[in-house]
Amino acid sequence: MTKLAAGVILAVALAGVSFTKASPPGAVYVDPLLYNVVGANYTKWRNSSAVGFNPTNTAPPFIQVFDPSFLKITGPSATIRSIASNPGFAFAHEAPIYVPDLNVIFFSSNGGGALGYSGWYNNSVVSMINMTEVDMALASTTGDVNIQVQTLNLSDTVQMVNGGTGPYKGDLLFVTSGRALLPPSIVRVNPNPPYNTTVVLDNFLGRQFNSLNDIKILPGTDIMFFTDPAYGWLNGFRPEPMLPSQVYRFDPSTGQVRIVADQFVHPNGIAFTPDGKTAFITDTGIFGGFLGTNQTLPATIYQFDVDPLTQSFANRRVFAYIDSGAPDGIQLDTKGNVYSGCGEGINVWNAGGTLIGKFYLNSTSAELMFTKSGLVILKETAMYLANIEAQGMTLSVL
Repeated sequence: MTKLAAGVILAVALAGVSFTKASPPGAVYVDPLLYNVVGANYTKWRNSSAVGFNPTNTAPPFIQVFDPSFLKITGPSATIRSIASNPGFAFAHEAPIYVPDLNVIFFSSNGGGALGYSGWYNNSVVSMINMTEVDMALASTTGDVNIQVQTLNLSDTVQMVNGGTGPYKGDLLFVTSGRALLPPSIVRVNPNPPYNTTVVLDNFLGRQFNSLNDIKILPGTDIMFFTDPAYGWLNGFRPEPMLPSQVYRFDPSTGQVRIVADQFVHPNGIAFTPDGKTAFITDTGIFGGFLGTNQTLPATIYQFDVDPLTQSFANRRVFAYIDSGAPDGIQLDTKGNVYSGCGEGINVWNAGGTLIGKFYLNSTSAELMFTKSGLVILKETAMYLANIEAQGMTLSVL
């Protein structure tokens, strides 16, 4: 018996789980005990975070298991299949919003990066895909499918959409990065034609935000929390930032806007636990746009307590550091497991911060969204569906 096989059997036996019986087709178990010490002659050292950790050299896409508990998330029959593709355009980048009543996901393209629209006079594209059509197509084949996505014709005030959540009182809730002197904003969009839009916030007491990135609603309220890094400037479509990179709270009933957390390089994704007591912020400081990549800066998820009175974020601590790329969008399932789009796909941690598995695509996946059909993964020029058993949080808006 090889050392690798012995290590796998030992680790699974200790965990009390039969990996071979419970694992999805093609899943690969990577026993951390086998890689704690690899020696000077190891041939697979990773000198760049742009390279994913795939010591088994398994062809993507596949499910990579670091702890047998991940199998409770995937279930025994999970697969990863492409549901839409456009190799020439990064149509599936950010801002996924799932509307259960329509069984539709809305999302935005990359507006300022590779295979996207770049420059001061362009815009991202907001599109939608019908998951009922996806389910019907997947039922007729064991392979990938390519469902047509529909582009929305939104108001000119909606420029460079980068984050979203909802449904929010029946609407989609997008944050925009702004473009040139058009300010970043929070926008409500009707999910039905003609997709009427309403800007609900575009400044902090008369000062433009830098480049809004992501947004979530504190569970059980209608209060919005959003991140504001400087990526518009770093990617060449916004002026130089005039505010720190911070996390904000906006109460639409009073119009009050205030900062709840700071001291980030580039705050990006945001999420809350179902009870609203804990917040997560991803920091993609490693990526600096025209300033380049600096691997000594954060690729980190921070965890905070949400003050029950003020809703400020307190007791900051590191939840996880990402080994490949940086954590972008972030979601939680109903069991408190944490999912984030990273450099080689979707990483998953348990509530204690232990990395338990990955949906390994070998390519940056900025965002993800739970649906009735499973986990939808946005991979820039493609979208994937992992038909897992775990379920996402249901948005609770006051």
